[in-house]
Amino acid sequence: MNNNNTHTYKAVAVLAGTVVGAGILGIPYVIAKAGFLTGIAIILILGLAILMLNLFVGEIVLRTPGNHQLPGYAGKYLGKWGKIIMTFTLLLGIYGALIAYIIGEGESLAALFGGTPLVFSLIFFSIVAIIVFLGLKTVVKSEAIFVTGVSLLILLIAAVAIFSGKMDLSNLAEFNPLNLFIPYGVILFAFLGTSSIPQMKEYLSHDRKLMRKAIIIGSLIPIVAYLLFAFITLAITDTTTTEIATIGLGNALGPSIVIFGNLLAIFAMFTSFLTLSLAMKELYHYDLKLNKHLGWALTMFVPLIIFLLGVKSFIQVIGLTGAFVGGIDGILIVLMYWRARKLGKRQPEYKLGKMHLVGIFIIILFILGIIYQLFNL
Repeated sequence: MNNNNTHTYKAVAVLAGTVVGAGILGIPYVIAKAGFLTGIAIILILGLAILMLNLFVGEIVLRTPGNHQLPGYAGKYLGKWGKIIMTFTLLLGIYGALIAYIIGEGESLAALFGGTPLVFSLIFFSIVAIIVFLGLKTVVKSEAIFVTGVSLLILLIAAVAIFSGKMDLSNLAEFNPLNLFIPYGVILFAFLGTSSIPQMKEYLSHDRKLMRKAIIIGSLIPIVAYLLFAFITLAITDTTTTEIATIGLGNALGPSIVIFGNLLAIFAMFTSFLTLSLAMKELYHYDLKLNKHLGWALTMFVPLIIFLLGVKSFIQVIGLTGAFVGGIDGILIVLMYWRARKLGKRQPEYKLGKMHLVGIFIIILFILGIIYQLFNL
């Protein structure tokens, strides 16, 4: 593999590895509620919308000298209000994900070992709290290894499902356009990963012309993974699909899938929790200038307290987080892109054009998603 291919692969893995995380586990459940074909339609609509947003961010990054994260770009192109909103949604999104992973780890560990989910959630929290306090970044996932591992596990589950003789394709015929927004928030949550694109620029610093290709490939991998995982799961479990999809698959396909499926869930949520909580701890310490121990306490105990107050639904948490955080961030990114085309200080390695109609479609889509979630609170 030549250097160009190696760097492109690493850049693709950064994006795909950030996107494909614990969110995949909730997709089959919400698609089962909406109807398979309805769910597939919203995966494709949101997947392509996020692909465009990722390309927008790529061009913003290439038009801007220096290295920044999304709040920095928002501040540069939208002003102080943009930076404040982007920072707020970043914090809100991380907290929502951490709460969901505390819930999900408890359920997956209980499915694997037996016992009470609450106890396993507290055990999981205690372990990760210590790791985050010590700042052991080396245990955070290697994106390339993680993407490969998740892909292999999905293919393994697919193979077991196909040869089990338990697949029923009649489960996959329902389409109801009135249900399009039922899976919206969870699927949008599963596609969130735009914040990794500035990091991709670093991997491709030798040849930034490869950015567009890497972003397209890295954005298409999650779409394919989610379509395949939803197809296999719904064909097997249909109305018995569980909130953490691998639990229901294990119940349907036997002990081997109980082990492999829940190991996939546990690993995905564990590594995602560490990645996000370490990032938030550093944000509090370095960006907001808080004492590092106070930053750690705010990172860890806010989601724990909300969990202990009675928030227990993995699907509700990631659905709300996806709809509000993903929707607001997406709208801001479109506005940033339009401004960056006028105010950017360097010539980018690729140009998408004005993209007014695409941008307006994305903004309307996200506004409708937010309104739907507000009416369903």
